[in-house]
Formats: sequence, C-alpha cells, structure tokens
Amino acid sequence: MIIRTRLATGVCALLAALTAGLAFPAGAAAGEPTGRDAPKVDLVLDVSGSMRARDIDGQSRMAAAKQAFNEVLDATPEEVELGIRTLGADYPGDDRKRGCKDTAQLYPVGPLDRTEAKTAVATLTPTGWTPIGPALLKAAGDLNGGDGSKRIVLISDGEDTCAPLDPCEVAREIAAKGIGLTIDTLGLVPTAKLSRQLSCIAEATGGTYTSVEHQDELTDRVNQLVDRAADPVVTPVPAEGAGRCAGAPTLKSGLYTDREEFGQQRFYRVDVRPGQELRASVSVAADRAVNPGYGVLMRAVTSKGREIVRGEAAGNGRTDVISTGLRYPKAGSDDEDAPAEAVCLAVSHSFSAASGVKATPGLPLELTVDVVDAPGEAGDVAAFGLGRGWWLLGVLILTGFLAGLVWGWLSRWRVAVWRTN
Repeated sequence: MIIRTRLATGVCALLAALTAGLAFPAGAAAGEPTGRDAPKVDLVLDVSGSMRARDIDGQSRMAAAKQAFNEVLDATPEEVELGIRTLGADYPGDDRKRGCKDTAQLYPVGPLDRTEAKTAVATLTPTGWTPIGPALLKAAGDLNGGDGSKRIVLISDGEDTCAPLDPCEVAREIAAKGIGLTIDTLGLVPTAKLSRQLSCIAEATGGTYTSVEHQDELTDRVNQLVDRAADPVVTPVPAEGAGRCAGAPTLKSGLYTDREEFGQQRFYRVDVRPGQELRASVSVAADRAVNPGYGVLMRAVTSKGREIVRGEAAGNGRTDVISTGLRYPKAGSDDEDAPAEAVCLAVSHSFSAASGVKATPGLPLELTVDVVDAPGEAGDVAAFGLGRGWWLLGVLILTGFLAGLVWGWLSRWRVAVWRTN
C-alpha cells in the first residue's frame, strides 16, 4: 500500500512538472504611447450657494474643497498643465438666464504657479447657481489642442439647475468629438439623484465617479486623478466609418474611436499584403441606459462582400462594455510586387435604448487595428490551431504510457515477492 501511494504521488508530480514546463503562456504586447504634449487637467469646482453647508468633518463643503485644492496644488507633478474653472461663483441673483452662464476660468490651463493658484482659490465664496452643463462645455474648450491626455475633474454637491441643457448629454457630445477627453466626477455628500447624474457624466467619457463625505477622501481622490493624467496614454484617433465597404476609410495599425447608432453597421478598410496578418478588435460601450441582452459582431469581408472571418460576443446587462476580435492571415506570394488585398471590417451591435433614452449620439466604439508579418513557423499558435497544446497532449500520452509500463512491472514484482515469502 505504501509503495502504491508513493508511486501514484510520483506520477502526479511528474505530470504536473511536465504540464508547467510546456504550457508556455503567450505574452501580450503593449501599445506605444502616442501623446507627446504635456498632459492637461481642468479642475471644475462647484461654488454654488449649497457649498455653505457644514457637513464635512465639521466644516463647510467650501472650506473642505479649498483645503483639498491647496494640498493637490502642492502635489501636482511638474509635467502636468493644470487649470481651475468655477461654476456658480459670481452671480447671486434669481435670474435663471444669467445664473446659467455663471462659469469662469479661475486659473488658466498651463504651467502651474502654485502661489498664484492658491491665492485665486482663497478668494472663492459660495454664491449662486449650478450650471454643470455650460461649465463642462467651457472646460472642454479650456483643454482644446495638443495630443497629450486631457482630463476634467468635476467636483459638485448638487445636480445641475440649468435644464434642459442636460449635463449627461453634454458629456456625450464631448465624447463624440473624439478629442480623447475624460471627465471624472466627485459628489460631495451626494443624494441619489446627484449620484446618478454624476455617474452618467463620467461613464459617457470613460471616466469615474466617486462619492465623497470627508475632506481627506476628497484630497486623495483628486490627487489620484491628477497623477493619472501624467501617465502615458494611447490617444485614439477619430475615424468615421462608412455605411458601405466601398466608401470606408482606410486605416493603418493603430487605435481609433467612432460612434455607432443603434441598428447601424460601420465599415472600415484595411490593406493587407501577402504574407501579412490582420488582427483587429472592437469594444462598444453603453454610455446610457440600454435594454438587457445585446451583442457585438465584427466581420472581415472582401471588397465584394464575401465574409472571410468573424468574431462575436454577447452580454446580458451585467457589464456596460462588450468586446470581440478576429485574426486573418493572408497567404504569402512569390511575387514581391503582389498587390495588397482590401479587407473591410464590418462592425455592428445589437444594443437597444431603454424607454425614454435618447438614441443619439451613437454609442462609443473603440477599434484596434494591427497589421503584422504573418507567422512563418509551425510553432505559432495561429498556425497550429490548438497551438502548443498538441505538444502537451503528445507528451502527456507518452508519459501515461511509460507510467503504465512502470506500474505494471512494479505490480508483477510485488506479486512475485509475495509468493516467494
């Protein structure tokens, strides 16, 4: 019994070692950052009358925001160009038209002078309305130009008071411009309605929403967002897909962004030469309320419409982003002057807008295209189909056969010894 137990343990250890040694994981290649200009951040602060409320660590919301800003200004990386915009800081009256225009650049986006910025923040007094939508439009203009990362950090304690200019729709319009701008939102002691509004604004541009009830939470979160702006990023290039393959824009290797309407199909063209492989993936984000049960389909087709390969994925409402991809290797040719093949990528999705939700602009779409030299060795995963799994399967079969022989020999030896004794 002891011999049998030890032998079984040894065989299991051998199989585990062989499996670990042969199952080589494929490493993912990271994209190279494309942004060269300095990263830009615009801090947008609500200075409306409700900021007088004293419910953040025994002090007013305005005092907590000022203290947080001073600490953030001290910690801002040198390479970040930072600005400060206010909303509701100047007009204390009841004229709604004037109140909804009350947004101003307190400190312009550019190289940071910490003393000057702190002095400007110290002058702020809670005053008027909460024009979030107009402030976001102006902040997007503050960050215009350059190919570095752009980020708006909105801090508010109340929902927008300037409807029908819905700040969520404003955020979607900003995202639809394809300028690579992200909006992060922070709610000070938020209500359920404010949380929904700020979450919608952030989700429309791929940003984040955070609920804040303490001054140190506010400082830490704003610091994180400013530091994140300094991280290298790959900025998507705007691309407008066509309704037919014939009029599709030609894309090279890179990251692209577009908008796709509900029930629409978008086409993009990629030239693939003999001996090259096309690798493409697409992600579609639900930046508004959608019905559960949806999917995304990506097809590679010839210029005549014949399907070459496809990739598809389905969702059930538990996630707001769904992705799929495909690979198409073009056979090599002995003719060095062989022309490239025009391959069209057709992208469609089955999202549907929930009741009462606007269908425009379309849902944000991010497309990755990579044209590389096709695999020339049989050891490549794409060439093998199952990849290195064939080698692993063969080794496991051989190992099992040898283990069976050893087990049989030991069993016969034990029987022989037992009979002798």
